[in-house]
Amino acid sequence: MANSPQAKKRARHNEARFQINKARRSRIRTHLRKVEEAIASGDKTAAQAALKECQPELMRGVTKGVFHKNTAARKMSRLSARVKALG
Repeated sequence: MANSPQAKKRARHNEARFQINKARRSRIRTHLRKVEEAIASGDKTAAQAALKECQPELMRGVTKGVFHKNTAARKMSRLSARVKALG
């Protein structure tokens, strides 16, 4: 348990950042899921639109430190390849 004032403040700050990062990660996963659902339905135009909306969210997660840049790049690469492979 935090005893010093600095440690108590750091614990409060960590909790606040955790909530912000959790919301951001959830928003990114929602966008990823929308792309997955569009791919599963076989609708190429919807999948392309969802992918276009998903990319800035993923990159924003990288700049905010929620995801590693290679993780985001890998996800974008795999999703775009799957969208491209649609009829």
